[in-house]
Amino acid sequence: MRAGNLLRQLDQRLLPPLTRAVARLGDRSARSGVLTWAAVLSAAAVLGTAVWAADDTPVGDRTVGEVTRVGVTDGDSVPGYLRSAAADLAGLPASAPATGDGTYALVTLDAYLPPQRLAAVLGDVPVSTVFGRVPLPGRQTEIVKIPALRVPDDVVAGMAQVATRKDTEAADYRARAAAVSGVGAGERELRERYASGAEVAAAEAEAYRAGCACVYAAVVRATPVALRGVAARPDVRAVDPAPEVYRLDRTVFTPPLPEQRDVVRPPADTGSSPEPTPDGRSGPTPAAPTPSALMGESSEPAPVVTIPSPEPSSAEPTEPAPPSVTTSPDTIGAEPPAPTSS
Repeated sequence: MRAGNLLRQLDQRLLPPLTRAVARLGDRSARSGVLTWAAVLSAAAVLGTAVWAADDTPVGDRTVGEVTRVGVTDGDSVPGYLRSAAADLAGLPASAPATGDGTYALVTLDAYLPPQRLAAVLGDVPVSTVFGRVPLPGRQTEIVKIPALRVPDDVVAGMAQVATRKDTEAADYRARAAAVSGVGAGERELRERYASGAEVAAAEAEAYRAGCACVYAAVVRATPVALRGVAARPDVRAVDPAPEVYRLDRTVFTPPLPEQRDVVRPPADTGSSPEPTPDGRSGPTPAAPTPSALMGESSEPAPVVTIPSPEPSSAEPTEPAPPSVTTSPDTIGAEPPAPTSS
């Protein structure tokens, strides 16, 4: 019953008897006492109705806006994270209550693996997502997050989608490089950056299309006993249980890369040759800006792209874009929505 309806019912039931009582009383003192009690009763009714209405309000989702993070962040000690994950897994009670089909966990692999190896490594535990990256020597490449309920079929299909997107990205870089006119140092530098971006994107497309050894982590859900079994298998670096996770869309998983052994930091990008700076000294040439950065979006390092993702724009640039680093595999945003411990 709504608060307004309750107040109307109280008025209909309380006011007529009070009115009749006032009419029967002749002296001023009695009338004043009745009015005082009527005021008290009315105030109590209003207060009670307000409290009832407040208690009857449906409770919404208290986790709205909250994001759970599982994994590492820039500057973290990798050995420290591995020890913490092992301790959390060992301390997870076998009879601990878990929602649904078990406890979510971030499985980090010791090396980049092809899709066909995942079934042997992860066993029969349910998988929701895998993380991949093409490990090009000396180049920072994009981290992709591929939904994978069926391993390895979904991983192979997801890699094919990423390869198609990378082909489009490489073509977009080449078109932008061709559209840069002028023979000055700035134009020459921008063309070289676009050419470098096209080279990396084409290499990524070729690798994903071939089903490369690019997967280095997975999000699984299983019982504590099954998670400990996964941790004991070859090629598994760590299993980080996350019993606090109830919804994947509000969780960011950030697994360490296989090559990160001491501290989480972006790998050096040595693929670009030094270019002379305006003062005559040589300096490193930043990587080419991504098409999303050219359209005014964020160009923070190493975005995680969950497939399918929008294809880059083919619009021609009107002004040279400022230098930016496009990919760095250590800061995985999601946020969220950003995605993510990721």
